[in-house]
Amino acid sequence: MKTILNVIWLVLCGFWMFLAYMVAGLLLCITIIGIPFGLAAFRIGVYALWPFGHTVVDRPDAGAPSCVGNVLWLILAGWWLALGHITTGIALCITIIGIPLGIANFKLIPVSLLPLGKEIVPTDRPYAGYGAYGQGR
Repeated sequence: MKTILNVIWLVLCGFWMFLAYMVAGLLLCITIIGIPFGLAAFRIGVYALWPFGHTVVDRPDAGAPSCVGNVLWLILAGWWLALGHITTGIALCITIIGIPLGIANFKLIPVSLLPLGKEIVPTDRPYAGYGAYGQGR
């Protein structure tokens, strides 16, 4: 089922959102200061391309730098990427078949607004990305 949803997602909105994240990542990587933000855009872009079967979890080791970075991200790229998710989510919710995809678009809004301090992991292993924190869970 995940594969079917991912293919439909890719055709209807995933590819376009992926391109938006890649453009944002390239623009942010122009300066040395923007490289961490560009890398975050690339990471989320791949997630936006093929989201079903993955989830976003908070990193327990994220601290104040992630908070400051998220404020800068929100100003530089987050608001218009979230606007893209809102627009495509509303367009998908117009049809009955598109409602699950529209809801998935709305679920991507928080990570598009505040991506730093978050990690994208497979849904079958939600603690896989934690290293030592996820062992034994």
